[in-house]
Amino acid sequence: MTDEIPITPRRSTRWIWLLLVLATLAALAFAGWRGWDWWQARSARELAQQSDLQQQLQALQQAQDSLRRDQRATAQRLQDAASTNRVLRDEMLGLSQRSALLEANVAKLADSNRHGAQALRLDEVELLLNQGQQRLLLAGDAAGARRAYALASGVLDGIDDPQFLNLRQALLQERTALDTLGDGPQARLAAQLDAFAASLDKLPTQLPESAQQPLWQRLLAPLVKIRPSQGGVLAAGSERVAAHDALQLDLTLARAALERGDTRGYRSALAGAGRWLSRLWPESPQLRERRAALRTLANADLRPTIPELGTTLQQLRAMRDARSPS
Repeated sequence: MTDEIPITPRRSTRWIWLLLVLATLAALAFAGWRGWDWWQARSARELAQQSDLQQQLQALQQAQDSLRRDQRATAQRLQDAASTNRVLRDEMLGLSQRSALLEANVAKLADSNRHGAQALRLDEVELLLNQGQQRLLLAGDAAGARRAYALASGVLDGIDDPQFLNLRQALLQERTALDTLGDGPQARLAAQLDAFAASLDKLPTQLPESAQQPLWQRLLAPLVKIRPSQGGVLAAGSERVAAHDALQLDLTLARAALERGDTRGYRSALAGAGRWLSRLWPESPQLRERRAALRTLANADLRPTIPELGTTLQQLRAMRDARSPS
Protein backbone atom coordinates (compact mmCIF):
# COMPACT_ATOMS: atom_id res chain seq x y z
CA MET A 1 0.00 0.00 0.00
CA THR A 2 1.46 3.36 -1.13
CA ASP A 3 1.47 6.24 1.34
CA GLU A 4 0.79 9.81 -0.07
CA ILE A 5 3.31 12.48 0.93
CA PRO A 6 1.42 15.46 2.35
CA ILE A 7 2.28 19.05 1.14
CA THR A 8 3.56 20.91 4.10
CA PRO A 9 2.43 24.51 4.79
CA ARG A 10 6.07 25.67 4.85
CA ARG A 11 6.58 24.93 1.15
CA SER A 12 3.38 26.87 0.22
CA THR A 13 4.54 29.84 2.22
CA ARG A 14 7.83 29.89 0.34
CA TRP A 15 6.05 30.06 -2.99
CA ILE A 16 3.89 32.94 -1.77
CA TRP A 17 6.92 34.90 -0.60
CA LEU A 18 8.68 34.25 -3.88
CA LEU A 19 5.71 35.59 -5.83
CA LEU A 20 5.56 38.67 -3.61
CA VAL A 21 9.25 39.39 -4.17
CA LEU A 22 8.85 39.00 -7.92
CA ALA A 23 5.81 41.31 -7.93
CA THR A 24 7.71 43.90 -5.88
CA LEU A 25 10.67 43.77 -8.25
CA ALA A 26 8.35 44.17 -11.22
CA ALA A 27 6.64 47.17 -9.58
CA LEU A 28 10.01 48.73 -8.79
CA ALA A 29 11.19 48.19 -12.35
CA PHE A 30 8.02 49.79 -13.74
CA ALA A 31 8.32 52.74 -11.34
CA GLY A 32 11.98 53.16 -12.30
CA TRP A 33 11.11 53.14 -15.99
CA ARG A 34 8.34 55.77 -15.47
CA GLY A 35 10.68 57.89 -13.36
CA TRP A 36 13.39 57.72 -16.01
CA ASP A 37 10.90 58.73 -18.72
CA TRP A 38 9.62 61.65 -16.59
CA TRP A 39 13.18 62.82 -15.89
CA GLN A 40 14.04 62.74 -19.59
CA ALA A 41 10.93 64.81 -20.43
CA ARG A 42 11.75 67.32 -17.71
CA SER A 43 15.33 67.66 -18.93
CA ALA A 44 14.09 68.30 -22.46
CA ARG A 45 11.73 71.03 -21.22
CA GLU A 46 14.50 72.69 -19.20
CA LEU A 47 16.82 72.65 -22.22
CA ALA A 48 14.10 74.25 -24.36
CA GLN A 49 13.48 76.93 -21.72
CA GLN A 50 17.21 77.66 -21.46
CA SER A 51 17.39 78.02 -25.24
CA ASP A 52 14.46 80.46 -25.25
CA LEU A 53 16.01 82.50 -22.44
CA GLN A 54 19.33 82.64 -24.28
CA GLN A 55 17.62 83.90 -27.44
CA GLN A 56 15.73 86.56 -25.46
CA LEU A 57 18.97 87.67 -23.78
CA GLN A 58 20.70 87.98 -27.14
CA ALA A 59 17.79 90.04 -28.50
CA LEU A 60 17.94 92.36 -25.49
CA GLN A 61 21.69 92.78 -25.88
CA GLN A 62 21.25 93.65 -29.55
CA ALA A 63 18.55 96.19 -28.66
CA GLN A 64 20.82 97.69 -26.00
CA ASP A 65 23.68 98.00 -28.48
CA SER A 66 21.34 99.71 -30.94
CA LEU A 67 20.19 102.15 -28.26
CA ARG A 68 23.77 102.95 -27.37
CA ARG A 69 24.60 103.64 -31.00
CA ASP A 70 21.60 105.94 -31.26
CA GLN A 71 22.68 107.70 -28.07
CA ARG A 72 26.16 108.29 -29.44
CA ALA A 73 24.68 109.66 -32.66
CA THR A 74 22.44 111.98 -30.65
CA ALA A 75 25.42 113.20 -28.63
CA GLN A 76 27.23 113.97 -31.88
CA ARG A 77 24.22 115.93 -33.13
CA LEU A 78 24.16 117.88 -29.88
CA GLN A 79 27.82 118.76 -30.34
CA ASP A 80 27.09 119.90 -33.89
CA ALA A 81 24.22 122.07 -32.62
CA ALA A 82 26.51 123.59 -29.98
CA SER A 83 29.10 124.37 -32.65
CA THR A 84 26.40 126.02 -34.78
CA ASN A 85 25.33 128.16 -31.83
CA ARG A 86 28.91 129.26 -31.26
CA VAL A 87 29.19 130.27 -34.91
CA LEU A 88 25.93 132.23 -34.63
CA ARG A 89 27.17 134.01 -31.51
CA ASP A 90 30.39 134.93 -33.28
CA GLU A 91 28.39 136.28 -36.20
CA MET A 92 26.25 138.31 -33.81
CA LEU A 93 29.35 139.78 -32.20
CA GLY A 94 30.68 140.62 -35.65
CA LEU A 95 27.42 142.34 -36.53
CA SER A 96 27.57 144.29 -33.28
CA GLN A 97 31.09 145.45 -34.08
CA ARG A 98 30.07 146.44 -37.59
CA SER A 99 27.10 148.31 -36.15
CA ALA A 100 29.41 150.17 -33.80
CA LEU A 101 31.63 151.09 -36.74
CA LEU A 102 28.62 152.29 -38.70
CA GLU A 103 27.52 154.42 -35.78
CA ALA A 104 30.99 155.95 -35.51
CA ASN A 105 31.07 156.72 -39.23
CA VAL A 106 27.62 158.27 -39.15
CA ALA A 107 28.65 160.48 -36.21
CA LYS A 108 31.46 161.92 -38.37
CA LEU A 109 29.19 162.98 -41.19
CA ALA A 110 28.79 166.69 -41.73
CA ASP A 111 25.56 168.57 -41.20
CA SER A 112 25.20 168.88 -44.94
CA ASN A 113 24.94 165.11 -45.14
CA ARG A 114 22.40 164.89 -42.32
CA HIS A 115 19.74 163.14 -44.38
CA GLY A 116 22.24 160.60 -45.70
CA ALA A 117 23.45 159.92 -42.17
CA GLN A 118 19.87 159.49 -41.01
CA ALA A 119 19.22 156.99 -43.80
CA LEU A 120 22.31 155.03 -42.75
CA ARG A 121 21.15 154.99 -39.16
CA LEU A 122 17.71 153.82 -40.20
CA ASP A 123 19.32 151.06 -42.28
CA GLU A 124 21.29 150.05 -39.22
CA VAL A 125 18.18 150.10 -37.04
CA GLU A 126 16.30 147.96 -39.57
CA LEU A 127 19.20 145.52 -39.76
CA LEU A 128 19.44 145.17 -35.98
CA LEU A 129 15.68 144.77 -35.54
CA ASN A 130 15.59 142.09 -38.23
CA GLN A 131 18.56 140.30 -36.66
CA GLY A 132 16.96 140.36 -33.22
CA GLN A 133 13.65 139.03 -34.54
CA GLN A 134 15.35 136.19 -36.42
CA ARG A 135 17.48 135.26 -33.40
CA LEU A 136 14.37 134.89 -31.29
CA LEU A 137 12.16 133.10 -33.81
CA LEU A 138 14.71 130.76 -35.39
CA ALA A 139 17.22 130.08 -32.62
CA GLY A 140 15.14 130.91 -29.53
CA ASP A 141 17.99 133.16 -28.32
CA ALA A 142 16.19 135.69 -26.15
CA ALA A 143 19.44 137.16 -24.80
CA GLY A 144 20.78 137.72 -28.34
CA ALA A 145 17.49 139.33 -29.37
CA ARG A 146 17.64 141.69 -26.38
CA ARG A 147 21.20 142.72 -27.29
CA ALA A 148 20.20 143.44 -30.88
CA TYR A 149 17.16 145.47 -29.77
CA ALA A 150 19.29 147.41 -27.28
CA LEU A 151 21.73 148.33 -30.07
CA ALA A 152 18.82 149.36 -32.29
CA SER A 153 17.44 151.54 -29.48
CA GLY A 154 20.82 153.25 -29.08
CA VAL A 155 21.06 153.97 -32.79
CA LEU A 156 17.47 155.24 -32.93
CA ASP A 157 18.06 157.56 -29.96
CA GLY A 158 20.85 159.20 -31.96
CA ILE A 159 18.34 160.42 -34.57
CA ASP A 160 17.02 163.79 -33.37
CA ASP A 161 13.83 163.81 -35.38
CA PRO A 162 10.42 164.16 -33.65
CA GLN A 163 8.67 162.02 -36.25
CA PHE A 164 10.40 158.93 -34.85
CA LEU A 165 8.86 159.39 -31.39
CA ASN A 166 6.17 156.76 -32.02
CA LEU A 167 8.86 154.43 -33.33
CA ARG A 168 10.85 154.83 -30.10
CA GLN A 169 7.75 154.08 -28.02
CA ALA A 170 7.00 150.95 -30.06
CA LEU A 171 10.60 149.81 -29.63
CA LEU A 172 10.39 150.43 -25.88
CA GLN A 173 7.24 148.28 -25.63
CA GLU A 174 8.89 145.52 -27.64
CA ARG A 175 12.00 145.57 -25.42
CA THR A 176 9.81 145.44 -22.31
CA ALA A 177 8.06 142.34 -23.69
CA LEU A 178 11.45 140.75 -24.36
CA ASP A 179 12.62 141.51 -20.82
CA THR A 180 9.44 139.90 -19.46
CA LEU A 181 10.15 136.79 -21.53
CA GLY A 182 13.32 136.04 -19.54
CA ASP A 183 15.56 133.32 -20.95
CA GLY A 184 12.82 132.12 -23.28
CA PRO A 185 10.64 128.99 -23.29
CA GLN A 186 13.42 126.71 -24.56
CA ALA A 187 15.74 127.42 -21.62
CA ARG A 188 12.84 127.12 -19.18
CA LEU A 189 11.67 123.81 -20.68
CA ALA A 190 15.24 122.47 -20.68
CA ALA A 191 15.52 123.15 -16.94
CA GLN A 192 12.11 121.55 -16.31
CA LEU A 193 13.09 118.52 -18.38
CA ASP A 194 16.30 118.08 -16.35
CA ALA A 195 14.31 118.35 -13.11
CA PHE A 196 11.82 115.77 -14.42
CA ALA A 197 14.62 113.33 -15.29
CA ALA A 198 16.18 113.76 -11.83
CA SER A 199 12.83 113.16 -10.08
CA LEU A 200 12.38 109.73 -11.70
CA ASP A 201 14.97 108.19 -9.35
CA LYS A 202 12.64 108.91 -6.42
CA LEU A 203 9.73 106.87 -7.79
CA PRO A 204 8.88 103.71 -5.77
CA THR A 205 9.84 100.46 -7.47
CA GLN A 206 7.44 98.31 -5.40
CA LEU A 207 3.72 98.66 -4.73
CA PRO A 208 2.93 99.66 -1.11
CA GLU A 209 1.32 96.94 0.97
CA SER A 210 -2.19 97.62 2.23
CA ALA A 211 -2.39 98.53 5.92
CA GLN A 212 -5.61 96.50 6.48
CA GLN A 213 -5.52 93.15 4.65
CA PRO A 214 -8.58 90.90 4.16
CA LEU A 215 -9.20 88.10 6.64
CA TRP A 216 -8.20 85.31 4.23
CA GLN A 217 -4.89 87.05 3.54
CA ARG A 218 -4.18 87.39 7.27
CA LEU A 219 -4.95 83.68 7.77
CA LEU A 220 -2.60 82.66 4.95
CA ALA A 221 0.11 85.17 5.90
CA PRO A 222 2.28 82.62 7.82
CA LEU A 223 2.28 80.28 4.81
CA VAL A 224 2.06 82.48 1.70
CA LYS A 225 3.27 86.03 1.03
CA ILE A 226 0.55 87.71 -1.04
CA ARG A 227 1.48 90.82 -2.99
CA PRO A 228 -0.55 92.72 -5.60
CA SER A 229 0.44 92.31 -9.23
CA GLN A 230 2.54 95.10 -10.80
CA GLY A 231 0.96 94.85 -14.25
CA GLY A 232 3.45 95.23 -17.09
CA VAL A 233 6.38 96.40 -14.95
CA LEU A 234 9.63 94.73 -15.97
CA ALA A 235 11.13 92.56 -13.25
CA ALA A 236 14.33 91.14 -14.78
CA GLY A 237 17.45 93.16 -14.11
CA SER A 238 18.69 93.10 -17.71
CA GLU A 239 15.28 94.18 -19.01
CA ARG A 240 15.12 97.07 -16.55
CA VAL A 241 18.62 98.23 -17.53
CA ALA A 242 17.69 98.18 -21.23
CA ALA A 243 14.40 99.99 -20.55
CA HIS A 244 16.16 102.61 -18.42
CA ASP A 245 18.68 103.19 -21.23
CA ALA A 246 15.81 103.59 -23.70
CA LEU A 247 14.11 106.11 -21.37
CA GLN A 248 17.32 108.15 -21.09
CA LEU A 249 17.71 108.04 -24.87
CA ASP A 250 14.18 109.42 -25.38
CA LEU A 251 14.90 112.22 -22.89
CA THR A 252 18.15 113.01 -24.72
CA LEU A 253 16.28 113.11 -28.03
CA ALA A 254 13.74 115.46 -26.44
CA ARG A 255 16.56 117.78 -25.33
CA ALA A 256 18.07 117.75 -28.82
CA ALA A 257 14.69 118.49 -30.43
CA LEU A 258 14.14 121.27 -27.90
CA GLU A 259 17.51 122.78 -28.80
CA ARG A 260 16.58 122.67 -32.50
CA GLY A 261 13.07 123.96 -31.89
CA ASP A 262 11.63 120.79 -33.46
CA THR A 263 8.17 120.61 -31.86
CA ARG A 264 7.18 117.34 -33.56
CA GLY A 265 10.40 115.55 -32.61
CA TYR A 266 10.22 116.95 -29.08
CA ARG A 267 6.70 115.66 -28.46
CA SER A 268 7.43 112.32 -30.12
CA ALA A 269 10.46 111.77 -27.85
CA LEU A 270 8.46 112.67 -24.73
CA ALA A 271 5.68 110.29 -25.81
CA GLY A 272 8.27 107.50 -26.05
CA ALA A 273 9.58 108.39 -22.59
CA GLY A 274 6.04 108.24 -21.21
CA ARG A 275 5.60 104.68 -22.50
CA TRP A 276 8.73 103.56 -20.65
CA LEU A 277 7.45 104.95 -17.33
CA SER A 278 4.79 102.22 -17.11
CA ARG A 279 7.38 99.52 -17.85
CA LEU A 280 9.84 100.66 -15.16
CA TRP A 281 7.64 101.71 -12.22
CA PRO A 282 4.35 100.36 -10.83
CA GLU A 283 1.23 102.49 -10.69
CA SER A 284 1.36 104.97 -7.80
CA PRO A 285 0.35 108.57 -7.02
CA GLN A 286 3.95 109.65 -7.62
CA LEU A 287 3.96 108.03 -11.06
CA ARG A 288 0.68 109.69 -12.01
CA GLU A 289 2.15 113.02 -10.94
CA ARG A 290 5.20 112.43 -13.14
CA ARG A 291 2.93 111.54 -16.08
CA ALA A 292 1.02 114.79 -15.61
CA ALA A 293 4.30 116.74 -15.51
CA LEU A 294 5.42 114.99 -18.70
CA ARG A 295 2.16 115.90 -20.46
CA THR A 296 2.61 119.52 -19.39
CA LEU A 297 6.12 119.53 -20.86
CA ALA A 298 4.90 117.95 -24.10
CA ASN A 299 2.07 120.49 -24.54
CA ALA A 300 4.30 123.52 -23.95
CA ASP A 301 5.16 125.86 -26.84
CA LEU A 302 8.83 125.81 -27.88
CA ARG A 303 8.68 129.20 -29.56
CA PRO A 304 7.89 132.42 -27.69
CA THR A 305 4.58 134.12 -28.37
CA ILE A 306 5.06 137.89 -28.18
CA PRO A 307 2.31 139.94 -29.85
CA GLU A 308 4.55 143.02 -29.92
CA LEU A 309 7.38 141.21 -31.74
CA GLY A 310 8.09 142.80 -35.13
CA THR A 311 5.81 145.84 -34.69
CA THR A 312 8.74 148.28 -34.58
CA LEU A 313 10.24 146.82 -37.75
CA GLN A 314 6.91 146.97 -39.56
CA GLN A 315 6.35 150.56 -38.47
CA LEU A 316 9.86 151.59 -39.56
CA ARG A 317 9.43 150.04 -43.00
CA ALA A 318 6.03 151.68 -43.41
CA MET A 319 7.52 155.07 -42.55
CA ARG A 320 10.40 154.63 -44.99
CA ASP A 321 8.05 153.49 -47.75
CA ALA A 322 5.86 156.53 -47.17
CA ARG A 323 8.87 158.88 -47.38
CA SER A 324 10.41 157.28 -50.46
CA PRO A 325 9.57 158.96 -53.77
CA SER A 326 7.03 157.10 -55.88
